[in-house]
Amino acid sequence: MLFCKVSTWMAKFMPLLVPAVCASAAVANDHRVVVYYQTTQANNSATAHISLLPLVESAPEVSVTHVLIAAIHIQDDATVHLNNEPPDHTMFDAVWTDAAQLQAKGVTVMGMLGGAAAGSYRRLDGDDASFEKFYAPLHDMIGNYNLQGLDLDVEENFSLNGVVRLIDRLKKDFGNDFIISLAPVASALTEGGGNLSGFNYFDLEKQRGGSVAFYNAQFYYGWGDASSARDYEAILDDGFPADKVVMGLVTDPSNGGGFVSLDDEAPVLQELVAENPRFGGVAGWEYFNSLPGSRNSPWEWAAWMADHIRAAAAGERREIPTTEKAWRGIRKVGRRVRREAKKVYRDYIA
Repeated sequence: MLFCKVSTWMAKFMPLLVPAVCASAAVANDHRVVVYYQTTQANNSATAHISLLPLVESAPEVSVTHVLIAAIHIQDDATVHLNNEPPDHTMFDAVWTDAAQLQAKGVTVMGMLGGAAAGSYRRLDGDDASFEKFYAPLHDMIGNYNLQGLDLDVEENFSLNGVVRLIDRLKKDFGNDFIISLAPVASALTEGGGNLSGFNYFDLEKQRGGSVAFYNAQFYYGWGDASSARDYEAILDDGFPADKVVMGLVTDPSNGGGFVSLDDEAPVLQELVAENPRFGGVAGWEYFNSLPGSRNSPWEWAAWMADHIRAAAAGERREIPTTEKAWRGIRKVGRRVRREAKKVYRDYIA
């Protein structure tokens, strides 16, 4: 505990020198509670910082497991931006100080690359010389700000060879403990489902599954339905393990289509955890206005999720009924047929 206190003190005054993670300050549950942090300033002000510290200071137990700082973009001039500014802009000083203090409390702090603004992955998908040019500033940012992992949110065409090369290079440069996650739309993890990334996630899992810690699947904007367990179960039926599939949710209706109220989400979590003890957890897009606390107390979302997942895990495990198993098998065959039909159309007709 003395080490934890010293680490926390150092994080306040020397944030870029403290990648410390306090093992004894483990989170309160074994399932991931992931928070995306993109809106860092209130009302687009350069000085009105939205602090992450209540995530670790508002309760005795820390509920959040991962904070993903978004969004990193690689520019045409081989520099990187965090949203619209360089990461060393003074508006982000408090972001990096907060991040170091979260790390000192045992929270994993990662970056998120890409998202809806296309271009970063196209720049990383060229020949070796081009890759080195555009990878270098990303590498430096990860090291400069002690990021413990990178979430690859690929919403543009990116080759399988390109994503494999990027994953391999990150592991080579930062070690096996460096966490790599991806953020596909949920349907991309099902046979024949829609996909924004260009490459096939089943092929990626076969080739580099051991290097991917988890998938923050987007169950919103029509790519997946979080109001029932069905779409999540379809991913498991098609072969992805529950402990690698995180259910991505929008935390407020204004953050995107497909919002599910907490009252409606509670029984879904109960069912998923009861049937899948190794349930991968939840991810929230995004932090600053998360319900139930909204802008005044956005940290309450993580606590609510952790509490409900913990309660579900403590309950009786629910066995899947035989009829449901049969229907899930039928749906799985249907998805496989659809995937093969799309492949035939792409390869021989289109």
